[in-house]
Amino acid sequence: MTCVPHARKNAIQAMAALTIALSSLLQVAGAASAELATTAPATKPKTSVSVSLPKQPLLVQINQVALERRGPKRAVVEFAGEAGEGSYTVLRDGQPIKKGDLRPLQPFAEWGPRKRYFSVDFSDAEEVGRYEVEVRIGKQRAVSASVLVRDNAVFATTGTQLLGYFKRSRHTDDADRNLRIFQTSRKVDAWGGWQDAGGDKGKYLSHLGYANHFNPQQASMAAWVLAYGAHARKALFAAHGLQTQVEDEAFWGADYLHRVLDAEGYFYTTVFDQWGTPGVERMVTGYEGSAGTFTTLYRSAFRAGGGMAIAALARASMLAKQAGRHGEFDGAQYLADAERAYAHLRKFNPQYGADGKENIIDDYTALMALVELHNATGHSRYLDDARERAASLIARQQADGGFVSDGGSRPYYHAAEAGLPVISLSAYVDIEPERGRRQRVLEAIGSALKHELAITNAVANPYGYARQRFQLTQDGKAAGEILEGFFIPHRNETGYWWQGESARLASLSAAMVIGGRKLAEQGTAGYGLSADRAAYAQSQLDWTLGRNPYGISMLYGFGKKNPPTVLESAGEMFVGGISNGITGAPGSDTGAGISFAPGPDSEQWRWVEQWIPHTTWMLFAVMAMTPDETR
Repeated sequence: MTCVPHARKNAIQAMAALTIALSSLLQVAGAASAELATTAPATKPKTSVSVSLPKQPLLVQINQVALERRGPKRAVVEFAGEAGEGSYTVLRDGQPIKKGDLRPLQPFAEWGPRKRYFSVDFSDAEEVGRYEVEVRIGKQRAVSASVLVRDNAVFATTGTQLLGYFKRSRHTDDADRNLRIFQTSRKVDAWGGWQDAGGDKGKYLSHLGYANHFNPQQASMAAWVLAYGAHARKALFAAHGLQTQVEDEAFWGADYLHRVLDAEGYFYTTVFDQWGTPGVERMVTGYEGSAGTFTTLYRSAFRAGGGMAIAALARASMLAKQAGRHGEFDGAQYLADAERAYAHLRKFNPQYGADGKENIIDDYTALMALVELHNATGHSRYLDDARERAASLIARQQADGGFVSDGGSRPYYHAAEAGLPVISLSAYVDIEPERGRRQRVLEAIGSALKHELAITNAVANPYGYARQRFQLTQDGKAAGEILEGFFIPHRNETGYWWQGESARLASLSAAMVIGGRKLAEQGTAGYGLSADRAAYAQSQLDWTLGRNPYGISMLYGFGKKNPPTVLESAGEMFVGGISNGITGAPGSDTGAGISFAPGPDSEQWRWVEQWIPHTTWMLFAVMAMTPDETR
């Protein structure tokens, strides 16, 4: 996310007005999906917010939104008392259906001393209904939030509002039709697109480019996911009455990408005004650091949104042909844009990166671009280049299945899209006709998924949170001992940026499902996967949807408890938007410990603010997890 720890004063009045209207908006959202979701009440602005771990001695944490009827279902029990064994009862629609003894988990003290953890697995409960888990230990009793169990669970429950988030985030200020490019007198039309975050009206294909290894795919990824969903998953959206809505949003994204494609063939990376700082000119520019210093790094490399923008335009061209409709521009224009942009970046990409070198993010985003160009055109030159990119990406894989980011030993870790290497390889498998090449890629996918399971399960991990490998920063570069942990390190190459990882978790869930299916798995534990892979994929979404130590659903408008509203630095809260989420403790270089919204309020963007990649990745993950029979 692109916000920094200071107020954006000129946005406060607009934010306050939206907050006044939020109650009625939530009522409309609740009425639209009353049978499918629990809608959060409107949250009043607070002058001071601090969210601590719950103090109750006994807690039952569960996904508060929806669970697949034929999929993993697990509650996590936290107990701070001294009593011995305990028992549980699973209730469906208020009636007990299953009882048993609590299963103790490995001792775990990193997120609080003197706690004991237990697990309740009710995956065998496959009847539609609303479920709760009641737990008793000694004289203590606790009941979980309720969760809906049904087929196609999360998509059916949240899909309308996930899509609605994008429309609510549209940027329509006509001033963007005539923006200056930094250090030039040239004006361009950069109208449309989506605001990046709740408190940030800027628009980004990516940011953090100055740090080289942290680029997230932002508006470009959103445009691709929407176009892919509308085209490749038409039956799914149509079955839920959402096809026109997803097509409209996909074309909105493609139209914006057309406008920010320069005549020379590069995309404008950022439309930025230092987070709404009064007196600062809004323009096409690059920027760096917590001060938002303007730079000339506004030409998007593959890794800075260019690759996914090409993929989005190519897929939008296929969608326009299939749907017989388009946005302001037509499908032929989208495809011409994609081909022209790829030809340009194929020649100039390295010089658009801050360090002049390609890295793993260039590989997997360029690979996605090439797969979609091949899908749209069938031209063999795109398959040839895809083979080179896939080979480069696989060459960065280590013996244990993990990846390095560069040509050396810096481990690949990413706070927003850690699953995208596997997803890009899985997409490439679909266009590769040669058996030997396919097999090498499938082996790489299998090794990568094995690594994710191994690192996640290497330590006591009651919630199954996806762990990661990283290095700390020394003299501005990642160096020294290679470490492992739950959350992104706070001392990293960006100099200031760390936040919750809702997008990262959803990306890894999608990677586990998509990659697992490419390996021809025929498991019965859910999503067509083996038990360990299905549990991993489910655990990442469960964390965001409420099965976490704070018992908070980060998906606003769904679940028993949502993040607070903090206008000063986190801004607007849209139904269907997803907050950044939980992090390591402030003050920990390695991101050890755990924290959510501890204050001061000027820092709350790290936890509370909604960011477009989170909803983007959640939508993609729940599309991927939809059972095969609905495809």
